[in-house]
Amino acid sequence: MSNAIRIHAHGGPEVLTYENADPGQPGEGQVLVRHTAIGLNFIDVYYRSGLYPAPGGLPLIPGGEAAGVVLALGTGVSWLKPGDRIAYAVNVGSYAEQRVIAADRVVKVPDGISDEQAAAMMLKGMTAEYLLRRTFPVKAGDTILYHAAAGGVGLILGQWAKHLGATVIGTASSPDKIELARAHGFDHVINYKEQDFVAGVAALTGGNKCDVVYDSVGADTFPASLDCLRPLGMFVSFGQSSGPIPPFSMSLLAQKGSLFATRPTLFVYNAKREDLVKSAEALFDVVKSGAVEIKINQRYALKDAAKAQSDLEARKTTGTTVLIP
Repeated sequence: MSNAIRIHAHGGPEVLTYENADPGQPGEGQVLVRHTAIGLNFIDVYYRSGLYPAPGGLPLIPGGEAAGVVLALGTGVSWLKPGDRIAYAVNVGSYAEQRVIAADRVVKVPDGISDEQAAAMMLKGMTAEYLLRRTFPVKAGDTILYHAAAGGVGLILGQWAKHLGATVIGTASSPDKIELARAHGFDHVINYKEQDFVAGVAALTGGNKCDVVYDSVGADTFPASLDCLRPLGMFVSFGQSSGPIPPFSMSLLAQKGSLFATRPTLFVYNAKREDLVKSAEALFDVVKSGAVEIKINQRYALKDAAKAQSDLEARKTTGTTVLIP
């Protein structure tokens, strides 16, 4: 029997219960996977709290990314075999020892990438990929601002953006997190608790501001993020760890410099299998090249997922965290 973390009602970390959960057998186009490592992400908290509606309703097994080994194949799956190492990033279902998943949502993990690395970077790394390469294609000479620079996505995106030749500005809340971000590609990191980040960006750029702002914080950084953009710059809101951005008039974008604004999601960008595979391959390549380093900063047992989420919400974690079944 496989064990899993399940949510029966929305609430705090205490609603995460560790219990038996039979994954069943794979049907057509599916595979049965035994997880070896599971990623921890803020979106897991959103599904637990009810901020995001749970796909399929409750009860729910949370978790959006993992790596593992194929145990069994359903009919129609010819490109995988038992024993293959795979990884994925989806909406929910990864907080489990075993699971059945659609085969077209998984990718093979190449040699040179460990299971823990794969589990820790699929959602965060492919998020960095689409943000940097597709939402706003960053090129050499661009200046970007990324909030929460010491977070999981931030530590990957900072390195990748630097590899692309951008000037990378971040925000963080403590000296330790500032030091961590600087060690992961960020040229400048503003302590937003001690300095107004809008003034900081203006000073760092000589008043020219940024080509793009990547913001997963939400309420606490809006609308100030708009004041960090040059005319015709792009505001990319891809999360809301401090709460949702309040409704605003489109005329605000005109007033701030004819700005562009978008609210992208990984799952739309990678809805087509061909895009998923290209995104994963780009991520694997940049990690294998050494341009982006994936460090596992925290490890928790799967049964201790409540503690892991509590620490994540309290900002006691940095970078990537994995749960071990």
